[in-house]
Amino acid sequence: MNQKNLVFLDTETTGLGADGRLCQVAYKFSGQEAEALFKPPVPIEIEAMSVTHITNRMVADKESFIGSQMHQDLEKIFAVGNILVAHNAAFDAGILLKEGVQTEKTIDTHKIAHHLDVDAELPKHNLQYLRYYYDLEVENASAHDALGDVRVLEKLFDYFFAKMSVEEPDEEKVLAAMLEISARPILIKKFNFGKYTGELVSDVAKKDSGYLTWLFNQKVMDRERGIANDENWIFTLDKYLNPNKLF
Repeated sequence: MNQKNLVFLDTETTGLGADGRLCQVAYKFSGQEAEALFKPPVPIEIEAMSVTHITNRMVADKESFIGSQMHQDLEKIFAVGNILVAHNAAFDAGILLKEGVQTEKTIDTHKIAHHLDVDAELPKHNLQYLRYYYDLEVENASAHDALGDVRVLEKLFDYFFAKMSVEEPDEEKVLAAMLEISARPILIKKFNFGKYTGELVSDVAKKDSGYLTWLFNQKVMDRERGIANDENWIFTLDKYLNPNKLF
């Protein structure tokens, strides 16, 4: 296992809900970039269009992803154990799975960002925020464009890899650590929404555990209804509400 096994990938979708499907995908593998628009089986939602600027008109004459050359290429790439690298990798892996492409190994730079943010200094952990927070030099990388995001993603990965390599110079061990971090839920340290924005979750747990209980129940209900599965907040809230529980 080495960096030659990494597939930097990003998808743009029709929406973030359970019915969301792929309408653009870009990736970089073995030094080669690929990007294309596809006609999804469901309409692109207005909210998604306002972010990605990909409209139903733009994809009306495009081919479907399933059965396309890119679909076949990605199937072959991941079938031999190559590693998906993405920001919030569970989302992209889930979208690919809906299209018949299975990924067995993932490195999630969103989770790596949380892991390395030991003192909870980062106000946000989204890809474009981290791009400018770490002053990454990235050429031709428009935000919310799949290929642009892939270029930022690769630079962010390189930054985190170099940071982790300071303590562990062995490339394979660093990649193994990234895989292990990416396989487990994040323990979120600080609120970035709601009435406690900017406060540590540990502090809120001490002064308003009722709020944590309410939020935990909301997240669980969202998961059960298929609205969203926010495993990271569910894990975090459960951890602080049940400190003696074995995880």
